Amino acid sequence: MTTIKARRALTRTAFYAAGALFSLAFLLPMMFMIVSSFKGKLQIFEDLESVRAFLPVGDVGPDNYEGLFGRVPLARFYANSLLISILVVGLGLVVNSLAAFGIARMRWRGQGIVMGVLIATLIVPFETLALPLLYWVNNLPYLSFATGTPELTTGWINTYAVQIVPFIANAFSIFLFVQFFKSIPRQLDEAAFIDGAGFLTVYRRIVVPLSGPAFATSAILTFLPIWNSYLWPTMVVQEEALRPLPVGLDYFFQTNTAEGVPWGQIMGYTTLVTLPIMVLFVIFQRSFVASVANSGIKG
Repeated sequence: MTTIKARRALTRTAFYAAGALFSLAFLLPMMFMIVSSFKGKLQIFEDLESVRAFLPVGDVGPDNYEGLFGRVPLARFYANSLLISILVVGLGLVVNSLAAFGIARMRWRGQGIVMGVLIATLIVPFETLALPLLYWVNNLPYLSFATGTPELTTGWINTYAVQIVPFIANAFSIFLFVQFFKSIPRQLDEAAFIDGAGFLTVYRRIVVPLSGPAFATSAILTFLPIWNSYLWPTMVVQEEALRPLPVGLDYFFQTNTAEGVPWGQIMGYTTLVTLPIMVLFVIFQRSFVASVANSGIKG
């Protein structure tokens, strides 16, 4: 018995040690980024060869963050990213969950084919779709209010719509909702139908309240790529007032000072970009884990 307990203790210790090492592998780059955002350029490079790179020691201060506002319209970019991300996530949760409800809880011909097509789209990288998508959005009609009165024009370039509408429907979110909705007993639907409820009532009053983890996970996984989107906004937005945060990184390389690339300010900028993602995950981490576990078991 003593030998078995010793082996279990050794296994547990090794497991926690491996977990700690993996955690450090993810945390150290973030620690370096945050700490470097308070250091000057020379201080950053001086500390690279020692553990000081991860510690707030030496010549530290908020100068980098103060300099951000003079180089980049940070408040405007932040507001744009928040607006775009919130609308894509909010509308996406409604559209994708309704589509998944139709696949998971209704019976109709071709369900398997539709699901297969959705899964197949997941293997297609966005880069292969970017140019065709750019062609289509550039030729779609758009109701413009630029002159103060409604005016029908052509092309969505330099609008919020071109950064929002193409990303509302998401194949992975639909797949995630389908897997989670299948884990909810169908007897609940049948009981509701007996009481005279329709499909929308079942969706709103039964499926949605029981699917909090799936909604939280979908929100996180939708928010991440939209918040970090760089390629698409670079292609479709030329007006500064409409640009999101990731595009702002270009300003640090296009408007260099005599001192060269301001790495301290770049670290501060990326810290501010990363902060909402960290907060979002901390808030919804339990729901995220629960959703992944349930989807995996029932998938």
